[in-house]
Amino acid sequence: MINRTLIRLKIVQLMYAYYQNSGKDINTAEKELLFSLSKAYDLYNYMLLLMVSITRYAFTQVEHKEQMNKVAHIDEEVSHRFVDNRFVSQLESNNQLQEFVETKKKTWNDDIDYIKKIHADIIESDFYKDYMALEKATYADDREVWRQIYKHIIMKDERIDDILEEQSLYWNDDREIVDTFVLKTIKRFNPENGADQELVPEYKDIEDREFAVRLFRRTIMNDEYYRSLIGKCVKNWEFNRLAYMDVIIMQTAVAELLSFPQIPISVTINEYVEIAKWYSTPKSSSYVNGIIDAVAKMLQHENKLTKPN
Repeated sequence: MINRTLIRLKIVQLMYAYYQNSGKDINTAEKELLFSLSKAYDLYNYMLLLMVSITRYAFTQVEHKEQMNKVAHIDEEVSHRFVDNRFVSQLESNNQLQEFVETKKKTWNDDIDYIKKIHADIIESDFYKDYMALEKATYADDREVWRQIYKHIIMKDERIDDILEEQSLYWNDDREIVDTFVLKTIKRFNPENGADQELVPEYKDIEDREFAVRLFRRTIMNDEYYRSLIGKCVKNWEFNRLAYMDVIIMQTAVAELLSFPQIPISVTINEYVEIAKWYSTPKSSSYVNGIIDAVAKMLQHENKLTKPN
């Protein structure tokens, strides 16, 4: 789940903090990087658990309605379709998610007011109503209604931001990427796998973790050299007048250009241009694009950079 896009974002964020704190010990900074990445994976599990918590609350509402009907002698069958959703049942029993709950001690129990509000939004939605109106729901229907709920309600709900911020200072920055992996996870669920259904792994492979550590260390340890390369390519503008976040973004990009020969130049440039759009000034993306491209061409001309464009 922790892909290279997230790794680049985290490194830029922590590089900025590193210099703001006058350059703390590099080993401490590296531990903080790996910790922040692990928190992103915690958020992934926590958002999966949200679907389970909503369903549990919905079950209490069904029970309450049945009890009220009984007291009032109302002969009306209350549908259990939503609370018996087979996708969520499988998710709730998932071995990896259960391990997360047991080891991290994370629940949504303290945020019942939010659960109530999001549940109310769900039952008012058209895709919930269409799902409940089906003559017979398949497992695919059970899974799809939750994909729709997550994509159109949970992902767009800003009320959750305060809750996540209280849990971790990292989480609101991570949420956009994490949400995409939750959606992928929903689509991947297969009833035949039962509780052994694999969730998205924390790292795709050991190479991604090594990429994070190597890029972070190279960016710090060679900062003067990388900044000198940037300075040579700055035209009609003094280096010390550049936005500081732009400098951090370009410094990290140059470190990647020179440290990972297998990554095409265009991939590196595009990744850091996107980061500039998110974290710097409105004009930064085009400026960052031009300077990184100029650095790459200069290094190629000097035969210091030999890899695909």
